[in-house]
Amino acid sequence: MDKSIVVGSTLAVFGLGGLAVGAYQVQEYASPSAPEYADILAVAPVTRQVETPREVCKDVVVQQRAASRDPNRIVGTAAGAIVGGLLGNQVGGGSGKTLATVAGAVGGGFAGREVQERIEAGQTTTTTRRQCHTVNDIHEETLGYQVEYRYQGQVHQVRLEDAPPRRTRANAPGTTPVE
Repeated sequence: MDKSIVVGSTLAVFGLGGLAVGAYQVQEYASPSAPEYADILAVAPVTRQVETPREVCKDVVVQQRAASRDPNRIVGTAAGAIVGGLLGNQVGGGSGKTLATVAGAVGGGFAGREVQERIEAGQTTTTTRRQCHTVNDIHEETLGYQVEYRYQGQVHQVRLEDAPPRRTRANAPGTTPVE
């Protein structure tokens, strides 16, 4: 008779048969074996775009019409009236002289006003102004890696935190999926 049958029958009689078979099975599965490997087929980074706003400023030279210190052009009108009155006073005699003086003053006043306006229109001031605007800097941020691998003849996909090597041990540290 076979020795294992005798041992098994004896243990069964004593009620220990289940324990013996269980111990044999545990020993069979607990034996050390060679590590299993998964072949990495594809690795693609999973990214997102991140926008970071920032302010950009520069100094700009601006030319503008100078503000008039005499918006009613009183100085030009007065100067023109005086010169026109003096010139009108040189013409004619008697009551005609008075009329020529008044006409010269009125005409000179209008002319002086126009001269002052033209002079001020050509005057500009140059100032420097600071102009700012917002720009968005865009860069890619890596969130993880989408990995396709072959393990025990089947193709699987998983998202990992770090990119794995081309061939990696199954359940090796660092190959846990990203949630």
